[in-house]
Amino acid sequence: MEDFWAGALWALEIWLYLIISLIMVPAMFGFSLGISETYMNILVKTLEWATLKIQTAHAEEEVLKRSSSNGLIQREHGSMEKELEELRRSRPKLLGGDFTLSDCFYFTRRGIESIVDDEVTQRFSSEELVSWNLLTRTNNHFQYISLKLTLVYGLGIFIRYCILAPLRITLAIIGLSWLVIGTSAVGLLPNGRVKSWLSEWAHVMCYRICARGLSAAIRYHNRENKPRKGGICVANHTTPIDIVILCNDACYAMVGQIHGGLMGVVQRAMVRSCPHVWFERAEMKDRHLVTKRLTDHVNDKTKLPILIFPEGTCINNTSVMMFKKGSFEIGATIYPVAIKYDPKFGDAFWNSSKYSMISYLLRMMTSWALVCNVWYLPAMHQQAGEDAVQFANRVKSAIARQGGLVDLQWDGGLKRGKVKETFKEQQQKMYSSMVVGEDSSSSD
Repeated sequence: MEDFWAGALWALEIWLYLIISLIMVPAMFGFSLGISETYMNILVKTLEWATLKIQTAHAEEEVLKRSSSNGLIQREHGSMEKELEELRRSRPKLLGGDFTLSDCFYFTRRGIESIVDDEVTQRFSSEELVSWNLLTRTNNHFQYISLKLTLVYGLGIFIRYCILAPLRITLAIIGLSWLVIGTSAVGLLPNGRVKSWLSEWAHVMCYRICARGLSAAIRYHNRENKPRKGGICVANHTTPIDIVILCNDACYAMVGQIHGGLMGVVQRAMVRSCPHVWFERAEMKDRHLVTKRLTDHVNDKTKLPILIFPEGTCINNTSVMMFKKGSFEIGATIYPVAIKYDPKFGDAFWNSSKYSMISYLLRMMTSWALVCNVWYLPAMHQQAGEDAVQFANRVKSAIARQGGLVDLQWDGGLKRGKVKETFKEQQQKMYSSMVVGEDSSSSD
């Protein structure tokens, strides 16, 4: 029995030595030994081969899938007035006012469109893939095509669960431990340039280790536009790992609610070395207090830029939904960042209503890799006569345009809630004004 434990301890030591020498040390200093690049090249060639096999075996089904991915409903993106005018062509004398029976067809059609192809709720589920990526991480599960493809799929399961998963879990534990120990040690130093430099170094090294643990392949574009101190960095939100992706290239001050448990330990360690902005649960509901804390932070040009995800929830990597106006009311410089993941290597979207954080992280650690592009956009400022909502929409549109994402006006809160009554009333008032007519409304 003693020989068994001695052998297990020896194997564990070899495992840790390999991780530290081949992955951790290169990650800490920002260089690579080429292992990740080799893995990605083999992975890309394997997926290309598998895709070719699938397309050859199911050519007709592929045509149907590609045509259906464009949407079941061809929507007419016109205004209510224009669409109702099209239906009222047979009754031109009533244009500009009064109710016509044909109006019912408009609302019936729009209702059926929303049921069949709802452009909002589909943003809260995994995006469809044109071809299977040898993962059960999307809506495509195992497909028997040939014996060769089945053997490759089985080999992939072994590699992902028996080799990559233990390696990634080990690196995640090391990274979080380093974050707690490193930031706690830096927190003991007096405030000054040395403490700030060591704090940023400790944070970035931790996130780099965690990124290597996810086999992250990240391409950063336009680094001359990186967020600077005294500003706010806003980005679209797909996954909690967005933080790791961005902090792998720079250091940011975080904003969030104080938690208990392991997350609370990490938060308390981080705030010792860097002025992150943490709130108690009751404080999060006080908008004036939140705005004041954020304003005080950005006014201090020595503090790190704040990282905020204004959507408030995770969206499935296809769209950008409504930005909350809070961070745009401060009057600070906004540094937009667009993040786009490649779903071919793994589904980065966190469906928080379906999976817990632990379950989601385990799914990510058993995916092929995390591949994404990050674009730093030029700094943006609030223009004269522009309110916070308009400024937020302008920033959101810039992020969507750069990332190739769909720009939606809907609130991400619909992920867990219902449409607000005020929105329904707004639509009713629009139709009411059309039925009454401009002349009648003006006389009232």
